[in-house]
Amino acid sequence: MQSILNKEQSIHFNLECYTVLNQTIRDSNFSKIFLIVDTNTHELCLPKVLPLIETTLDIEIIEIECGEINKTIETCVGVWNALSELGADRKSLIINIGGGVVTDLGGFVASTYRRGLSFINVPTTLLSMVDASVGGKTGVDLGVLKNQIGVINTPEMVLVDTSFLDTLPHNEMRSGMAEMLKHGLISDEIYWDKMIHAFDNSIFALDQLIYESIIIKHEIVTIDPTEIGLRKTLNFGHTLGHAIESYYLSHPKKSNLLHGEAVAIGMVLACYISSILVNFPKDKRDGIKSKINKIYGKINIDVTDFDDIISLLIFDKKNSHGDINFVLLRDIGKTVIDCKVDNSTIIDAFNYYLN
Repeated sequence: MQSILNKEQSIHFNLECYTVLNQTIRDSNFSKIFLIVDTNTHELCLPKVLPLIETTLDIEIIEIECGEINKTIETCVGVWNALSELGADRKSLIINIGGGVVTDLGGFVASTYRRGLSFINVPTTLLSMVDASVGGKTGVDLGVLKNQIGVINTPEMVLVDTSFLDTLPHNEMRSGMAEMLKHGLISDEIYWDKMIHAFDNSIFALDQLIYESIIIKHEIVTIDPTEIGLRKTLNFGHTLGHAIESYYLSHPKKSNLLHGEAVAIGMVLACYISSILVNFPKDKRDGIKSKINKIYGKINIDVTDFDDIISLLIFDKKNSHGDINFVLLRDIGKTVIDCKVDNSTIIDAFNYYLN
């Protein structure tokens, strides 16, 4: 896989990652290196990365607890304090080794400590490879509300080593694939068909599919880095998906959903709403529902949950002027942004998903 380069950010793959990383360390006047990991990547990924870093600089390791529940300002305070105690200065380099929680939080910590340190992302989950590490979004949750605090700040580079995927459980792989499916739906019907063909035949040229998914997102965020227009399309399925994810995270009697599992539901709901409001073809809508439910199963959302989930939509980051804005599809690869949707249509979408 060839490196993806532009003036804002470079993305490198597999063995090339460590060659470029070491060259960057040699060529830059960094004072110290800090590796941010979580409890999982400390055990499973750090032992691979650490021996491949060629430097005489001091390397310090900062560990955070794993899981979305720890993607908080309180965790940031702990990391900021650790950086201060360990002597980080403005020429320090932070390398974030982990999934979306680590790269989002670590990027935010780097962007704000002493008004900004250089940082590099090493995504170790499929979701973070194709989504969280590309585009410069950093931040943390506010309670159970997703990504309410943060900044857009591009890392020095992203290093995608797909061998880390060997450490992932099946549900985490499926979670990441939801974002890849989304990239097909918003951008490229051929890519969507490739992904579905791979699922149907249980044969994955995974590196190539990851590469194509990253290219789709990279091209979008390069055109629209601050989410004025085109970048909003990356939120397809996320308006209701994030609300569902937050609701299940906060509900004492429900099991937490992974991000991709919630987004998969959100995409089915968005396809239904698209068929009602912007004439998305119903045969494609039903085909997408069938494929997604086959891959992810169907989550039993109670009718009594609908209003509570809808009430969380007011916290969606795309909202403006009191309006809740959806991304919808006219067709696969043809998006419509800033769509207003009434609650009755959303409830109809939930009923469509469940029936």
